[in-house]
Amino acid sequence: MNPETVAPPSPAVRSEAAERLTGLATPPGALGRLGDLAVWVAATQGQVPPVPVERVRAVVFAGDHGVSDHGVSAFPKAITPAMVRTFLAGKAAVSVLAAQHGVSVRVLDLGVDDDLEGVDATVTAFKIRRGSGAIHLEDALTADETLRAIGAGEAVAAEEIAAGAQLLISGDMGIGNTTPAAALIAASLGLPASEVTGRGTGIDETTLSHKTALVQQALDRAGDRVADPIDTLAALGSADLAAAAGFMAAAARAGVPVVLDGVISVAAAILADRLAPGAAAWFAAGHRSTEPAQSLALAKLGLEPVLDLGMRLGEGSGAVAAVPLIRSAALLLADVALLSDLG
Repeated sequence: MNPETVAPPSPAVRSEAAERLTGLATPPGALGRLGDLAVWVAATQGQVPPVPVERVRAVVFAGDHGVSDHGVSAFPKAITPAMVRTFLAGKAAVSVLAAQHGVSVRVLDLGVDDDLEGVDATVTAFKIRRGSGAIHLEDALTADETLRAIGAGEAVAAEEIAAGAQLLISGDMGIGNTTPAAALIAASLGLPASEVTGRGTGIDETTLSHKTALVQQALDRAGDRVADPIDTLAALGSADLAAAAGFMAAAARAGVPVVLDGVISVAAAILADRLAPGAAAWFAAGHRSTEPAQSLALAKLGLEPVLDLGMRLGEGSGAVAAVPLIRSAALLLADVALLSDLG
């Protein structure tokens, strides 16, 4: 596989935006990270000053994971379909945050281990299978399923961009999903399970040790196949994670920026950057999760989180919480007076 490299946001526009930032009627560096965000937004838009970031669209990729039947989570997998219905009712945490900040939320079932009877057909239109394989024992997906999941993510990105998205967010829902996320990050960074495995929904020490051993078993089983990103997703991922990776890679190829959420989103982003090298330049890190794998992956991607609130919810919640700051950054670069205009 020879993935095509993605061009970064315009270096010329980035330079122009940085120059405008230094010319604002503020002390040098006084805007801190807001200034950095403003320059990134302008570069992704290809214009200085940037226009307001008004149309933000989040997609929650839902799926179940075979490892959830093997004692890695504090919650049963029946929570996954229940939460899909909660998203649709507008009562999930990300739904509340998104409503407050004017962000659209779309939930899609890629691999929920439930038929979701009575749910609108648009939610299950991209479904690949019911649950993904238990990665320590078997591949998560077949080669065909992996390609279909990546393609589903690409199609969803195209739909969201066609709907006018200026900024995209990839959210997640799936009990047990921190286990494949840790495995994907470990495989991509060449790290052992002991360095990437975290407590997920809040497991105890004994369960954490078991989960870590399971992740290492999965890595050992996958072996050299992790050199290829599609094989990595097939062996260690899931339908929802593969779709999220395809979604982010497609967004980067189209020149539409993405705000990353927690460890699930960032694991998919690592794979997106492998599927479309250079894609990470189009990503911003919404927040720092408490999961160790997330910080390691963000460092690899060269991204510094906007927020650090000790969150570990997923859903896209941390990314949505960062949206007001991203919007504020763009407005500051556009609307603050220039020193040269002060007379």
